[in-house]
Amino acid sequence: MTQKASVAVKTENPMHAIMLEKITLNTGAGGDVQKLEKYKKILERITGGQKIMTVITQKRTTFGVPRRKPISAIVTLRGEKTKGLLEKLLQAVENSLKVSQFDSEGNFSFGVVEYINIPGIKYDPDIGILGFDVCVTLKRPGFRVKRRKIRPVKIGKHHRITRQEAMEWVSKNFNVKIIEKEVI
Repeated sequence: MTQKASVAVKTENPMHAIMLEKITLNTGAGGDVQKLEKYKKILERITGGQKIMTVITQKRTTFGVPRRKPISAIVTLRGEKTKGLLEKLLQAVENSLKVSQFDSEGNFSFGVVEYINIPGIKYDPDIGILGFDVCVTLKRPGFRVKRRKIRPVKIGKHHRITRQEAMEWVSKNFNVKIIEKEVI
């Protein structure tokens, strides 16, 4: 009688899967109300999402902007919209990111110099040429324990997302070329 040898198949741990948590689009106008209105129009056109106005809360500011005056507009997107929007935003920077744009926690940021570089967005003469910053936050299953209200806990060092893992994830999922050093 022969016994069948059981073959152990090594599967990847589902708790180590990296996911896209949110995309934050940020613009700063410094206190120029007309420029801020233009930025709001751009962010609405690109995301279709709600914008949040950031106001000065300090008594004295470096830029001389009065207290409680709006200085920037921010849009944060989560869920289904994020992947399609990130693909378009990465196309605006020609699907290439620098190593220096990734932080030690695995998140990355980049700037879109002109909004007309995004596929499907047309130039509006009323707005002109303006750019904005894009911040992408990544997560793994179980990351919510650091934000929960009752007994928040730090994420263990083996469960955190490293810079290298984030670069591999972006290049694999979005066909992004990672540039090691800037060529002069």
